[in-house]
Amino acid sequence: MSDTSSPVSRRSGAGRILIAIYLVLALAATGRSFYQLVAKFDQAPLAYSLSALAAVVYVVATIALIAPGAVWFRIAQITIGFELAGVLIVGALSLLMPALFAHPTVWSFFGMGYLFIPLVMPIIGLRWLRKHPEKKSV
Repeated sequence: MSDTSSPVSRRSGAGRILIAIYLVLALAATGRSFYQLVAKFDQAPLAYSLSALAAVVYVVATIALIAPGAVWFRIAQITIGFELAGVLIVGALSLLMPALFAHPTVWSFFGMGYLFIPLVMPIIGLRWLRKHPEKKSV
């Protein structure tokens, strides 16, 4: 008898698409932030530090979505929730206080530089996790 709530089901079907998008975000944000921190940090330290934080969040979220077990499931919920908060806070601040952000971050203007994917993905991710809860061992 197969268990549709098992960790394996999180890594199949729509879960694979979710993981693939998070992997692309992780790679893109990591590459962008690495370049910014190395080549241009002195120009916009806050913005580039936030881009690096976003990269770390995407990497951890991707790993957590792939890894089996209740602990990783909870880490996925936390990191994706943190991502949503980050996008909303940084997005709002970049509109209300643009002087804080001399250069754009991954989450500036609600992820506009990434086609608003950083705004949409945590909503989709959290809904998907809710529909595919980690089954507790008995």
